[in-house]
Amino acid sequence: MVAGARRLLIEEQFALRKPRSLWSDAWHQFRRHRLALAGLATLTTLVLATLLGPLVYATPTNVIDFSAGLEGPSAMHPFGTDDLGRDILARALFGGRVSMAVGITSVLIAITLGTVVGSIAGFFNTLDNPLMRVTDLFLSLPALPLLLVIIFLFRDVLRAAFGPEVGIFIMIVSVIGVLNWMPVARLVRAQFLSLKRKEFVEAARTVGADDGRIIVRHILPNVLSPVVVAATIGVGGAILTESTLSFLGLGFPPDVPTWGRLLYDAQNFIDLAPHWALFPGLLIFLTVLSINFIGDGLRDALDPRRVG
Repeated sequence: MVAGARRLLIEEQFALRKPRSLWSDAWHQFRRHRLALAGLATLTTLVLATLLGPLVYATPTNVIDFSAGLEGPSAMHPFGTDDLGRDILARALFGGRVSMAVGITSVLIAITLGTVVGSIAGFFNTLDNPLMRVTDLFLSLPALPLLLVIIFLFRDVLRAAFGPEVGIFIMIVSVIGVLNWMPVARLVRAQFLSLKRKEFVEAARTVGADDGRIIVRHILPNVLSPVVVAATIGVGGAILTESTLSFLGLGFPPDVPTWGRLLYDAQNFIDLAPHWALFPGLLIFLTVLSINFIGDGLRDALDPRRVG
């Protein structure tokens, strides 16, 4: 009698318990990763600062004041000024929008290309070998020299077609995305090869589901976890690539103050005004480090082998 009552009580507790999901379990695991939470808080602060900062800190980015050139950090200019007297904080807040937009957009392109190629290669055996050989071809290309060549060939054409800012943005995000889809394609292909023989796929095929439905509705959702992790890490790499191009003087025009462009402009004044390079470099460092910590936390949270 007592055992029956206890069993009924346990069943009622299970009935009242909220249903668990993959993402709720992942969030529970993610919250236990302190570095990932710190990275998430830092990245959220940086994103809000770049989005809302120019509205609160309304100092113009391109107003020239030679009398205030190369001033150190002060109450009027918290990050100091450059050689033309322009406020570095205002330019860094505006430049953060461009740098983060480049990172996110280029990674979306890379993730989309890699997921499509990896899905087709992993599901269709006849297309696996040719697509993987194309992937190997792209992997063998030296990224930075090829990037420089493409910029020299198409920069003026895109500037004439879309304007100096939009044209350079399209060129940079497209090139970075096209040169970074290969690891995602290999990752997705490996997951598809592992999952396409599973019982739930055979069951879907038995009830008459076509290949497209099996790929999109049954296999692809189970592949998204490692893709999300790869995307978070790829954003940091894309921001660094854009900063490198701007530092080499091959990115956005001088009147668009990206973080890399600020570093490029500061290189000749590093002895006189170290703050000019310190603060943009610190923002790049914090952004990339926080994204990497978030990626580590997502990798652990979405790992099905981790329990508790």
